[in-house]
Amino acid sequence: MTLFHVSDVHFGAEDPAAIAWFSDRVAEEKPDAVIMTGDLTMRATKDEFQRGGDWLRSLGVPVTLEVGNHDIPYYWDPFRRLFAPYQRYAAVEQMIERPLELPGVTVVPLKTTARAQWRWNWSKGRVSSGSLKRALAMIADVPKGNLILIGAHHPLIEGGTTGTAKTRNGDEALTALAEAGAHAVLSGHVHDPFDVPVEREGRIIRMIGAGTLSKRTRGSPPAFNEIRVENGRFETLARTLSDEAKHSITSDVSRKLRSSPVRGRWLARARRRGR
Repeated sequence: MTLFHVSDVHFGAEDPAAIAWFSDRVAEEKPDAVIMTGDLTMRATKDEFQRGGDWLRSLGVPVTLEVGNHDIPYYWDPFRRLFAPYQRYAAVEQMIERPLELPGVTVVPLKTTARAQWRWNWSKGRVSSGSLKRALAMIADVPKGNLILIGAHHPLIEGGTTGTAKTRNGDEALTALAEAGAHAVLSGHVHDPFDVPVEREGRIIRMIGAGTLSKRTRGSPPAFNEIRVENGRFETLARTLSDEAKHSITSDVSRKLRSSPVRGRWLARARRRGR
């Protein structure tokens, strides 16, 4: 199975060449699904959502879309941001936080954006207790043996990139997701690709970040991730709009991992507690 993980397209500041390149790759290689981890738009305007939605639908494969910090009205529109942040989502509503069930793979959404926070920089991430509970409930219903990928906009902890997420409650959420049996958290926000194994609750959960298809590049050219899944293992390949060939960014430790029995123990406890 092949999944394409793309993020931070930022319609309104998109790179047309990168958009066309990604569309061509999807048309030619026909991935099983596209996981879009937020910041589809630059300023959350109706036109940007319409163009972004039209582009995602044109790909012709299953798509799930997370909400990024740029996908809610900006600070200079506080009323809409606080009281009607999702009013302009009509063009993409059916894709937002859509769980994906694929043969042997389940993609679970986790919201990490917030309308307001008790800090100056509201662009940074936050995992609410409600968002985490919803994700854990979905994990509890995943068929036994499936690979579980979490889709979020912000990395739950830092992945060693120049950009940062500083996600509040992210570390605790990562531990809870690992204990529940999640294998990886796919994210965006920082505009550079990474695949970092993190030990939690006696097992490894991977933090996987995608680059950007916008003009707002940082350490790498426009990029997306190709995730190859085979026999319970998965590998992340970074693909950039450059002369560089696609290449694995998965560590040897991560590449050898299989599903852990931890999830079965967590599910048994959850059912006893009536979760």
